[in-house]
Amino acid sequence: MTLAEYFSTHPRAALAFSGGVDSAYLLWAGKHYGCDLTAYYVHTAFQPEFEFRDAQRLAQEVGVPMVVVETDILAVPLAAANGPDRCYHCKKALFTKLWETARRDGHTLLLDGTNASDDAGDRPGMKALRELAVESPLRLCGLTKADVRAASKEAGLFTWDKPAYACLATRVPTGQAITKEDLARVEKAEDALFALGFTDFRVRLLADAARIQLPEDQWDRAAGQRKKILAALKPWFSAVTLDLETR
Repeated sequence: MTLAEYFSTHPRAALAFSGGVDSAYLLWAGKHYGCDLTAYYVHTAFQPEFEFRDAQRLAQEVGVPMVVVETDILAVPLAAANGPDRCYHCKKALFTKLWETARRDGHTLLLDGTNASDDAGDRPGMKALRELAVESPLRLCGLTKADVRAASKEAGLFTWDKPAYACLATRVPTGQAITKEDLARVEKAEDALFALGFTDFRVRLLADAARIQLPEDQWDRAAGQRKKILAALKPWFSAVTLDLETR
């Protein structure tokens, strides 16, 4: 099955839209193949603001209406507790809220951007998607991440080469309760590293310190900008360290 065939039999749908590579291409494809599509962006403390801005920009460029669904994810106890099944409880809560909103708008089909490269056995959040009957057209049509990037480039989407970006909750060690304050300082630290020209990295909490994970080809640059990195991050952390294992 192709996306053209999928959307020909599903002419109206709601899309869980994150502003990332996969959901961005699915947004474009739905519009391109004539689907009456509405994008729903769930705005929580787990999503950095740049993702929200990217989602707004892409929806505007493609010409699809975007509904912002405000959600207090830290009010979901099993998500905030950050146990090994946090992703399942987070997805269950967010997609339940998405379904409620989409159904109020008259939708009977909810889509997400899971692709054929995503390992269902390693993605506890996908269990929640199955339970809530969320469909994943990219996966159903056999489109891998590489396929999606190539098709996005051909379509002229600015997201085609956007690095993968896991939510901010992944920066907090499993078992450590997630707080709004910790999420905020991690986001500020990552914004600072972006501003210094670094890409495809993570700033993870290590007790009260920051553990920076960078691609190996950026280690020398980090050493050369050590003082700038310390000046940018020390206001929020007791110490700043560089992880010498590639992530």
